[in-house]
Amino acid sequence: MWYTRPMRAWRVHEFGAYSEVLKWEECPDPTPPAHGVLIDVAASGVNFPDMLAIAGKYQIKAPLPFTPGVELSGVVKAAGASSKFEVGDRVVATAPWGAHAEQVAINDATVLPIPDQMTDVHAAALMVTYQTSWVALTARARLEAGEVLLVHGGAGGVGSAAVQLGKILGATVIATAGSDAKLQVCRDAGADHVINYRETDFVAAVKEITKGRGANVIYDPVGGDVFDKSTKCLAWSGRLLVIGFASGRIPEVQANRVLLKNIAIVGVHWGAYLLNEPQAILDAHEALCNLYAEGKFAPIIYADMAQSEYPAALDALRGRESYGKIVLHRG
Repeated sequence: MWYTRPMRAWRVHEFGAYSEVLKWEECPDPTPPAHGVLIDVAASGVNFPDMLAIAGKYQIKAPLPFTPGVELSGVVKAAGASSKFEVGDRVVATAPWGAHAEQVAINDATVLPIPDQMTDVHAAALMVTYQTSWVALTARARLEAGEVLLVHGGAGGVGSAAVQLGKILGATVIATAGSDAKLQVCRDAGADHVINYRETDFVAAVKEITKGRGANVIYDPVGGDVFDKSTKCLAWSGRLLVIGFASGRIPEVQANRVLLKNIAIVGVHWGAYLLNEPQAILDAHEALCNLYAEGKFAPIIYADMAQSEYPAALDALRGRESYGKIVLHRG
């Protein structure tokens, strides 16, 4: 008798350290919803929120047991009766969780087609970091050609995407990073100037590079002290993009500085667009796919690892040794 094993997924049955609670196990095969699809996962992106979700510290707690992971690429294996997709379509998708599995059932609303020339690995790295950076720079900051963009954590996932896209949009890009190797990643991504924040006061460096004017737009996924100091090197009518708080401290805004320099503190919650302004996600996806097809950028991949190596991927992320994106592939 022919035997087909159940699909496998990384599962969390209790919140805690990923090294202790992650289990690679067989699970019942999912079925597509009426307005959705069943995707054979080819690759999935590893992101910092994975660790928060596993520990039970993410802003939205997953219902236990759950499978971590928020972005994936693959092929439609089955489609619901009312789905707009067909079996065999190549797609990319986002979800609150569930990506690090061999199969995922998901509603059409968060599934998008990918062009033929885009690889599965690049597709799995496209959604969270590149969508965040594109929406931040175009819709929220309205970055213009000729302006100066300062990107903190320029070698990280969202940071390297912001450097690449900032250059495509015509900005002069300054990037910060904490090692010579990561500074080189920033240069390779297109940064015009790089600053080692461990060795140099980035406020003084930005003012020197801009001849005292400061940066028109600052992209900050770090928060904490970096946010506090960034308000000191914003140009008149500058925009400070609040992307996240990787430092662990949520800063407080000094309103007098906002007033005196006529600056704007601009929040960027990409995931909220799915509920409040879904067309923005579709527009961003189309723009990014077109730029990719034109050869304007390709996602920066630190490592392409097997699904079974997920804990090692999280080790690299936690240890800050990685840059760009880590992607898991089926195998």
